[in-house]
Amino acid sequence: MVGAGLRQPVGNLPADVTSFVGRRREVTEVKRLLSTGRLVTLTGTGGVGKTRLALHVAADLQRAFTDGVWLVELAQLRDPALLVHTVAAALKLADLPGSGPAAVLAGQLKGKQLLLVLDNCEHLLDACAVLAETLLRAVPGLRILATSRQTLGVTGEHIEAVPPLSLPDPDTPLPPGAAARYEALRLFAERAAAAVPGFTITADNQTTITWICRRLDGIPLAIELAAVRLRALSPDQLLARLDDGYRLLTTGSRAAPPRQRTLRAAVEWSFDLCSPTERSLWARLSVFAGGFDLEAAEQVCAGDDLPPGAILDLVAQLVDKSILSRVEQDSQVRYELLETIRQYGYERLREQGEHTTYQRRHRDRYARLAARFMAEFFGPGQLAWFTRLRQEHANLRAALDFCLTEPGEAEVALRIAVDLRVYWHATGFLSEGRSWLDRALALAPGVTPARVRALWVDGWLTLIQSGPDHATALLEEAGRVGRRLDDRLVLADTTLASGVAAMYRGDVRLATGLLDDALARYRALDNPLGTAATLIQLPLAAALVGDADRAVALGEELQALSEAHDERWYRGHGLWSLSIAVWRQGDRPRASALAQEAIRLQRPFHDRLGIARCLEVLAWIATTDGHHDRAARLLGAAQAVWQATGAPLSGFGPLAGYHDQCWDQVRRGLGERAFAAARRHGTELDLEQVVAYALEEKQPASSSPRQDRPVPLTRRERQIAQLVAEGLSNREIAARLVIAPRTAEAHVQHILAKLGFHSRAQIAAWVVERRTADG
Repeated sequence: MVGAGLRQPVGNLPADVTSFVGRRREVTEVKRLLSTGRLVTLTGTGGVGKTRLALHVAADLQRAFTDGVWLVELAQLRDPALLVHTVAAALKLADLPGSGPAAVLAGQLKGKQLLLVLDNCEHLLDACAVLAETLLRAVPGLRILATSRQTLGVTGEHIEAVPPLSLPDPDTPLPPGAAARYEALRLFAERAAAAVPGFTITADNQTTITWICRRLDGIPLAIELAAVRLRALSPDQLLARLDDGYRLLTTGSRAAPPRQRTLRAAVEWSFDLCSPTERSLWARLSVFAGGFDLEAAEQVCAGDDLPPGAILDLVAQLVDKSILSRVEQDSQVRYELLETIRQYGYERLREQGEHTTYQRRHRDRYARLAARFMAEFFGPGQLAWFTRLRQEHANLRAALDFCLTEPGEAEVALRIAVDLRVYWHATGFLSEGRSWLDRALALAPGVTPARVRALWVDGWLTLIQSGPDHATALLEEAGRVGRRLDDRLVLADTTLASGVAAMYRGDVRLATGLLDDALARYRALDNPLGTAATLIQLPLAAALVGDADRAVALGEELQALSEAHDERWYRGHGLWSLSIAVWRQGDRPRASALAQEAIRLQRPFHDRLGIARCLEVLAWIATTDGHHDRAARLLGAAQAVWQATGAPLSGFGPLAGYHDQCWDQVRRGLGERAFAAARRHGTELDLEQVVAYALEEKQPASSSPRQDRPVPLTRRERQIAQLVAEGLSNREIAARLVIAPRTAEAHVQHILAKLGFHSRAQIAAWVVERRTADG
């Protein structure tokens, strides 16, 4: 009898075989939605854990439904006409007549209070939607919890998008023992312990496990499949083999549906459910890295078969099918592909022979973006441009990488890297900018305007980061080729760089003459950006030769120029040089106010180089005023920020003398132990805390630095850092430690992120510094 069957409160939920990890927020939210609505659909990409979450919630709610909680598994059902019969069978009801079975089922459920879990509805959407609406209208005591890669589209449906499991920020050092805070790492640890008894996440393998889980996008299915592989592989070996994750992750539960046994099968199932046009767009979107907006998708992916006007609807459909995720930030919407989804799409694009076409269109899009940035940067949209380029950094890298791996495209890489020169400088990505330029220059040896500009920009970034000795050859070649091409702008640029190089070397009078020449050249070209760049340096040179009045006048000229164009970044750097000139005049309060105002202007740009320079000036002023403790903290903070940029002030000619004098005076005033403690306090502040301290803003108690902070590297990372300091390449490190080159590369990248560095040279310097301190 029907009633007798439904009076059983247990229903037919399967017993848990493995533990349920994390999802506290999602569990709470789904329960809340079921308490206020009658249809809740869990959506998400394949393998993200929709079914497991639904079953966990359903089990928790069993006592709330007197007539039971019932699971209807639809993964193997292909014929929509059999849906109602499948539901009836799951509910242990008698077979329904062929005519009007949905109405008969509704009649049999009237008066019942039950929860129906419809699992895997995506391939039966229309049939599931019709049945859900029919049953909900007829059975007031019914609740439905559905899982699907696409919403059912029924009136009153509540949607809960199931995200990947939580992961650590790759740029934030993970303290020992912190793995349990993150769902992805916790799941990996539990499943790995089941496969390899005794396995735990330790200080030595924590970084590798984090990279594995990040490489798998935090997708539970992928993590579980990977953990099983530890029966045969070490964590380092597993990470090294995840480049071909589809082939590696093929050992799932034999009891699971075929499409849930491997990661590739899960993604292929999603691909099969897409229309031909959706598949085409998915494949073309795979050329993006790190997300994209609608305009980018329209420009790159449209074609004769996909007109621009159709892209919006197709993007929306891919969001509905959980292929794309929608991210809203600052009132702007961007879309992202999980890496596993992107890789599959790129495979399809390669199979179609279209990957080069769409990679080139992608490159062209971001080359235009970089050119617009350079043309519009010196103006009111400056901060918005920086924010946009930070969002698009991964796409800019992908565009540059295409240029340097596709024959005949290197000169475009030169143009992109040159157009981004202010971005490389302001964001502290000096090493990255130089790397792209070095590689592109090696592949484009001809005498062209693009090459000569790249030579000067490469020389300029090298000068800022490493000093004149390393930059001389590049700047001299840029000058020779610039004269040969009669490129007046490059000649002005190289004259500016030569003046700065002379100042670095301490020849301030030569520097003043060269900078005066550069200023005249830029003014003749009516080039406000070059004029502003020179007016940052020239006041400094004037102050150093003792002409403080001229230094102040030139600094104020830059402030007027910047205000006329409503720009902030050059103005901030100009205030820094002006603060030195005013300090040299003896007006310490005004000098301090100017340096602090410079930091306020640089703060939104996260300009580490500019902020570090201002911290130095504030430390000198504090020393002159006798505030030795504050000066020591500022010196420590500046030292930490200098290390992050790789551009130490100690290479900046006469300014290095002010730094050394300040250092010695503060150390004598405080005593060695107090000086070391105060300086260490400064080094332990993060960038926002540094800025707050420099501006004398009140900091919340929770933002105090960690005392006695341990070295943030694991034993293996310290070992690799030592090998980096010895000058070994990733391949040589891998051979020495008997690990894969990609594993060595992953460790080096994590060391850079933990220490806030951008180059291997900084790692080497850090190793030497620690060795000296420990000795």
